[in-house]
Amino acid sequence: MSTEIPERRASFAEFLPYLRGHVSLLVAAGAVSLVATALALLQPLMVQQLINAVGAGTDWTTFVWLLVAITLGQAVFSAGQSYLLQRTAESVVLGVRRSLVGQLLRLSVREFDARRVGDLMSRVGSDTTLLRSVITSGLFEIVSSVLMFAAAVVLMILLDPLLFGITVTAVLGGAACVVMLGSLIRRRSRQVQEAVGAMAAAVERGLSGIRTIKAAVAEDREAALIDREAVGAYRAGVAAAKLQAVVEPIMSICIQGAFIVVLTVGGVRVADGSLALGDLLAFILYLFLLVLPIGSALGAFVQIQAGLAALDRIQEVTRLEPEAGDEDGLTPGRTASTAPEVRFDSVSFGYDDDGGEPVLADLSFSVPAGSRTAIVGPSGAGKSTVLGLLERFYEPTGGTITYDGVPLAAIPRSELRSRLGLVEQEAPVLSGTLADNLRISAPDATSARMVSALQSVGLGDLVERSESGLGLNLGEDGVRLSGGQRQRLAWARVLLADRPVLLMDEPTSAVDSRTEQLLQRTLSEAARSRTVVVVAHRLSTIADFDRILVMDRGRVVASGTHATLVQSSALYRDMAVRQRLVQHA
Repeated sequence: MSTEIPERRASFAEFLPYLRGHVSLLVAAGAVSLVATALALLQPLMVQQLINAVGAGTDWTTFVWLLVAITLGQAVFSAGQSYLLQRTAESVVLGVRRSLVGQLLRLSVREFDARRVGDLMSRVGSDTTLLRSVITSGLFEIVSSVLMFAAAVVLMILLDPLLFGITVTAVLGGAACVVMLGSLIRRRSRQVQEAVGAMAAAVERGLSGIRTIKAAVAEDREAALIDREAVGAYRAGVAAAKLQAVVEPIMSICIQGAFIVVLTVGGVRVADGSLALGDLLAFILYLFLLVLPIGSALGAFVQIQAGLAALDRIQEVTRLEPEAGDEDGLTPGRTASTAPEVRFDSVSFGYDDDGGEPVLADLSFSVPAGSRTAIVGPSGAGKSTVLGLLERFYEPTGGTITYDGVPLAAIPRSELRSRLGLVEQEAPVLSGTLADNLRISAPDATSARMVSALQSVGLGDLVERSESGLGLNLGEDGVRLSGGQRQRLAWARVLLADRPVLLMDEPTSAVDSRTEQLLQRTLSEAARSRTVVVVAHRLSTIADFDRILVMDRGRVVASGTHATLVQSSALYRDMAVRQRLVQHA
């Protein structure tokens, strides 16, 4: 699987599917927008009639009241349009975020191995926010601006074709320059978003490892690293700002030039009597109504380019293949054994796709149904990788793994994982309460069952000593728990889930000897109706297991009980001697 997100430019047509389900609100906003546009177009006509009536000495009060009513009505309908668009935009962003989060949580573990969490968070946060502007300041601005522009053009031609010709020549020249800058604007916007994503990744790294950083007195170095990313974001933002700063003067010069020429030529014609003053004022007002939509449309064009650049990054994630979880072909009931057999047959695996040295090479072994099997060996031997393959976090590059005789590839991941309980080496704790962490694997567990699971691993005092009980807040990443408590909480979580297979990666590495004995008894009880696979460095945890596999360089080099391995395996005997389980030979 590729670790690079493929870069591709999203088109505006790819944004339209995100509007499905919001058509009624968009239609309502469109209708309100049409009314607001029509009322805005009536205002210059009322001014024309008012000025001409004053000049002719006829009654002009009616036009004043009509102008006031039209102005107020246009303000009300504009506010309604703004609300409907904002509401629609928020709904669209919510839908995109839900879809993106769902996609992220369904990506394979291999994908996360190759990516920065902070950058992915940036795509869910800031990038999706930019899509809002495509609707509020982009899509409808362009549509309403086109309508306003077309109507203003027609009315200006009717009022005075000569002045219209002067106006349109100046304005279209500036618009052409801005459109030509569109591709560069989009590229700059993407660079800004990527720089912000990199900065977010650096901040996430620093905050998530704050204790390690403080313990190493590395605050200044880490701050400098984040500062470099922040400076990168600043420079990208400044480059984008320079480009956008060019757009406004171009249009401003064209618009001001058109206004000066129209005012000069129109003033001369009013003076010689070939043009009525009311008509000139109406034309100037329509000139503003022509210019404003063009300015709005060009601003919307810039917003859309930024939004499409964000859509590029969002779709880079949505185009990644999610981890498959609904494979067909499994015979119903085949995986329903209480304590199934697990078997590896000539399994090979490597983390790199570039042909690097494999972690596992032609690995074969079996875990008998209902047995307790331990895997030991030096660091880097591939022990934890075995558990990752059993959970189907990764797929083997060769060979077959079976669960109760069924190839893992034929078992839907959700079905397989519902039968495996995993205690991870890092024993991660989710932010939230004690109950939140326990219910992550057993959402329907009662309070009594949760307390019982905690007591079985020696954590009953957490509930008893806290006024919050199971509602005890564990802090960010479980900061309020010690390493040993985190590990025991992972045990409680797995035992509460009551899965037929238990997979444990260094399950007692962070506990004292007394707690280890408690956990050994708990594991012995749990193993009576389960198949247990434990990866361990601490041999005292697994010395009484039914079978111990000794791994080295991706292969099983010895197997047997503790007593037989001490006699038959030099590698195992050396480990036992170092841990003072046996005397030197």
